[in-house]
Amino acid sequence: MIIAPTMQKDVYKEFHARAYHPDVSEVYANFTSRSGKNSNIEGNENVVFVGLQYFMMSYLQEEWATFFEAPKAVAVAQHKRILSAMLGYPVDVGYLEKLHDLGYLPLRIKALPEGTLVPYQVPPLTVVNTQPGFEWLTNMIETVLSCENWPIQTSATTSVAYLKVFREFAEKTGLPADFVPFQGHDFSFRGMFGKHAAAISGFGHLASGLVGTDTIPAVLFAEKYYGANVDNELVGCSVDATEHSVTCSWLLEGEIAFFRYLMTEQSPKGILSVVSDTWDFWTLVTEYLPQLKDEIMNRDGTLVIRPDSGDPVKILTGYRSIALQDFSCASDACEIADKEGFEAVEIQGTYYDVKTGNPLQPCEVKGLIECLWDIFGGTTTDKGYKLLDEHIGAIYGDAITLKRQREILQRLMDKGFASKVVLGIGSYSYQYVTRDTHGSAVKATSVVKDGERVAIFKDPKTDQGKKSAKGLLKVIRQDGTLRVLDNVSPQEEAEGLLEVVFEDGKLVKTTTLAEIRDRIAQQL
Repeated sequence: MIIAPTMQKDVYKEFHARAYHPDVSEVYANFTSRSGKNSNIEGNENVVFVGLQYFMMSYLQEEWATFFEAPKAVAVAQHKRILSAMLGYPVDVGYLEKLHDLGYLPLRIKALPEGTLVPYQVPPLTVVNTQPGFEWLTNMIETVLSCENWPIQTSATTSVAYLKVFREFAEKTGLPADFVPFQGHDFSFRGMFGKHAAAISGFGHLASGLVGTDTIPAVLFAEKYYGANVDNELVGCSVDATEHSVTCSWLLEGEIAFFRYLMTEQSPKGILSVVSDTWDFWTLVTEYLPQLKDEIMNRDGTLVIRPDSGDPVKILTGYRSIALQDFSCASDACEIADKEGFEAVEIQGTYYDVKTGNPLQPCEVKGLIECLWDIFGGTTTDKGYKLLDEHIGAIYGDAITLKRQREILQRLMDKGFASKVVLGIGSYSYQYVTRDTHGSAVKATSVVKDGERVAIFKDPKTDQGKKSAKGLLKVIRQDGTLRVLDNVSPQEEAEGLLEVVFEDGKLVKTTTLAEIRDRIAQQL
């Protein structure tokens, strides 16, 4: 659906061109993430600023070009028809006709470099009208500016959180650093609010420096708006992989033949990921993989085992267990083990789940990574941790959260394993968020009224968390941290770190995906 740029706003903003004080000629506003009290990241302090260039190119330039290129009567006709119907009276589109006569968007946007990690309460961008008579334009774009920018920044911030944890455990266990960018894989496409949401969120994932993705629109987005080129650089990547429908086509009795067919006929080189829990996952691990060991070890590449159901922490890392051989009653032993923080108990050679009392196979207690080590072995890192052989690997692509990510990597480390595992990041991580996750909002803080600059602000007595800055804003770096000074003079505002990136319809400064990734990496 094509939406005219004049209608990418809340209906009530239609009234604002007439509602501002008649003497106001300029409105100055900012976009700020105000608070992390609802953050999806524990202890989060910064939000990744990214996505503005896309907004300027797609909305401020591409979409508004259709408005200015159309005959004036055509440019405003649909707007007048729809808004008149919604408001119940003939709306006056004279203010839009004046904009059409001007022939460009009289706006100036100043911003920090994209990829900057911005503390809460610090605005990464400001916007102001450059011509009197168009003061309504600054906050008319608030709706779409917010709508298009908070999701991409929130996804990038989530992705950076995943990246930081992967880096942390790689350093602790000696996992090669060049494996880290591939450890978080974007599987969110099918769970997003449409393909556009998948593209912008998926770009947020890629912007962090994680490169694993199955979201093709995110790569197209990076090429169109951020100077990326898959012919010259690694923008995003994936591997040959199966799904349950493919496995099912071979039937249960054909599962070993299926593995052989894929490894020899269809994917004899490189990384091959095979979903492995279509039927009996632990039988596949303990019986089928040993039968296939020679073929796997002789293959020129890595076979990646992919469980897709159950508790990802236990599937990958096993159960914390204790042996209580003096007990004959499993329920009594389970109760004691549970109180001591164990998840499984061994009694006379049999393991039991302490929560359910159900018997467990030894392989379940070990977990996938340890089972793969037992079969295929590997090496030891310089930090003394076991590193799976390069011919075998594991990925878990379902139900991963930031909390589970840390638990998985910590438990592997506790068992003596390097953090060689890939985790899928899905729509729960990237879409179970709102604008309130980081308190992202666009607010006006200064106007020019009757030729005089006036600081304005909101300070609701019922919610101090919504108190805004006031006046012109200056962003500085103090003791290594970004801070904002409000109510500054025009000269002071001009001296801050915010730089002009858009003015009067033109991009003044651009950046690339590679630059954004490098900028983020330097701040971690």
